Amino acid sequence: MSTSLVHQLPERRASSGASTVLTALTVLVALIAALFVSAPTVSAADGQIKGLAGKCVDVASASSENGASVQLYDCNGTNAQIWSNPGDGTLRALGKCLDVVERSTADGAAVQLWDCTGTANQQWVVTAARDIVNPAADKCLDVRENDSANGTRLQIWTCTGTSNQKWTAPARGGGTTPSGFVVSEAQFNQMFPNRNSFYTYNGLVQALSSYPAFAKTGSDTVRKQEAAAFLANVNHETGGLVHVVEQNTANYPHYCDLSQSYGCPAGRAAYYGRGPIQLSWNFNYKAAGDALGIDLLHNPRLVETDAAVAWRTGLWFWNTSTGAGTMTPHNAMVNQAGFGQTIRAINGSLECDGKNPGQVQSRVNAYQKFTGILGVGPGGNLSC
Repeated sequence: MSTSLVHQLPERRASSGASTVLTALTVLVALIAALFVSAPTVSAADGQIKGLAGKCVDVASASSENGASVQLYDCNGTNAQIWSNPGDGTLRALGKCLDVVERSTADGAAVQLWDCTGTANQQWVVTAARDIVNPAADKCLDVRENDSANGTRLQIWTCTGTSNQKWTAPARGGGTTPSGFVVSEAQFNQMFPNRNSFYTYNGLVQALSSYPAFAKTGSDTVRKQEAAAFLANVNHETGGLVHVVEQNTANYPHYCDLSQSYGCPAGRAAYYGRGPIQLSWNFNYKAAGDALGIDLLHNPRLVETDAAVAWRTGLWFWNTSTGAGTMTPHNAMVNQAGFGQTIRAINGSLECDGKNPGQVQSRVNAYQKFTGILGVGPGGNLSC
């Protein structure tokens, strides 16, 4: 990051007698029935979750007791294998929720069936890549030891993309948007009416898979607050998603730290601020690229030519960096430390503790506007 960061019914003939009344009643009943058929209510999606060797996620012994093991087993169509994805982040069977034992976030933590509580260890995101992710742990539902034998216990494990972590699950019922993101495209456009066409909503949605915990952890309010906080800071950094690159070109040669062993292979003036959080410096391009599996050290221009890559770098900083603070912006919002702590992480050394109250207030104003668009309160501790 740079030290300064500014750098989204047909007519009928009348007839007489009882037959007329009966006909009218028949038509009325038919119309009412058609109305109910054509306007179904939104409900949860139900079905099997299939994975390794075509086997199903199964509740052992079809037990609905708290602590019942969840395992891999031949698909048999019983209720022990029918899961509901109601759109609130949970996966449910036999009236209870898929739960990580002891709220653990460690590799190898087993999953079980438990009373639904809404806690983070019962939150799951079914991604387009067919992972089932627990955002609190940032880990995937996994078949132990890649063993497809009946009765193999399921667990969470660091996401690797291997076949023992790939699932075909019921689609989300209800929900917020087709992508699962708490901000709709219409809301995004309302937030950024003058945005640069480079910053696409689709690019942002594609980038979400890199950090599945983002805006998908905690209550609906917390999720929306986090999304609003991220986008408010992005708004400030880019002038309302207008600027793709840093505007002060005189700064460009300053972002090469030659003390780094890998140097600046793309050129000494190649690591200027780009993207929604204005990624800068060769060491940040390398760190972000390493985390995202993209060679940004040699190809920094990807951040200004590929919208999904640009959004991924913003999410990388948001979810992994503490900056001048003590917590990542993601943790600040999920743990309800307040919007002010996201400012401290992003540019606290220049803005917080009275150093630049106007810049801080600009960020706060955007956050309050965006939470209003999303229909939630902003919470406390807005300033730093």
